[in-house]
Amino acid sequence: MNLIDLFQSFKTQEQALEYLETTRWHGKPVCPYCHDQRVYRHASGDRAEQRWQCQNCHRAFAVTVGTIFHRTHVPLKNWFLVLALMLNAKKSASAYQIARDLGMRRPTVWSMMHRIRVAMSSDPAQSALLHGIVEADETYVGGKPRKGNRRDDDDPKHHGRGRATKKTPVIGVIERGGRVIAKPVKPKDLTRTALAKFISQHVDRAASLLITDEYRGYLGMSSMIRHMTINHEIAYADGPIHTNSIEGFWSLVKRAWYGQHHHYSRKYMPLYISEACYKFNKRGKADTFEKMIAVMVRA
Repeated sequence: MNLIDLFQSFKTQEQALEYLETTRWHGKPVCPYCHDQRVYRHASGDRAEQRWQCQNCHRAFAVTVGTIFHRTHVPLKNWFLVLALMLNAKKSASAYQIARDLGMRRPTVWSMMHRIRVAMSSDPAQSALLHGIVEADETYVGGKPRKGNRRDDDDPKHHGRGRATKKTPVIGVIERGGRVIAKPVKPKDLTRTALAKFISQHVDRAASLLITDEYRGYLGMSSMIRHMTINHEIAYADGPIHTNSIEGFWSLVKRAWYGQHHHYSRKYMPLYISEACYKFNKRGKADTFEKMIAVMVRA
């Protein structure tokens, strides 16, 4: 949903609430506390037509109870705008930028965006096993050493490249032409055992061909899955044997880091990676906004 359609569809808070009710309950409201279907509209003051009353537990509730919108003081229209701006930004959007666009406080927008990222990471559609031709690779996300004012702790000799770097490693698998699954890990999780476990969790081994580079962590994968490698010292592709798909996804992750956020703390990096995965997996689909709202209101 683009911004013009959003403004036309949700001019009032009541319209946004009705949309959430339709998306969450599909015309059959259920009490979020006791899950009883014997509920009716509860009118009280200026909150008429916005709350419900349960005949079983006698509690009043709104459609936002049990969702990321629960007890929010931000109008739902603003939530929808933040979500739309996030989904439409291929290389992500910063909290500062969205706060300027919507005239909101940066801390408020930052908190809202993280709640949305948590919902993205919990989408059950993201957990299905990958199959077919599957590429696996790892990358490193983090800052570059400062240049110019050469202090001891900024000396390039203290900043390794590749797997010697102090950046945060991220491992991922991608279904050729399909979905991607990625997550940040600790450097110790780049071992053969840890990579095999990650691939087993997310790839249908019986119905897949795994393609990787020649990193030693992938040695022995042929014992659990059909496995082929591409030697990047010789070529980037040998016909269908390449890791260009996962490399393309890594480029989007790094463009978001360099161009928008500039810094990911280790604590929140999994959420940023989840956002990148979700948007990549929903690319080209017209109902991304509606599907994401359905995830956000799932109790």
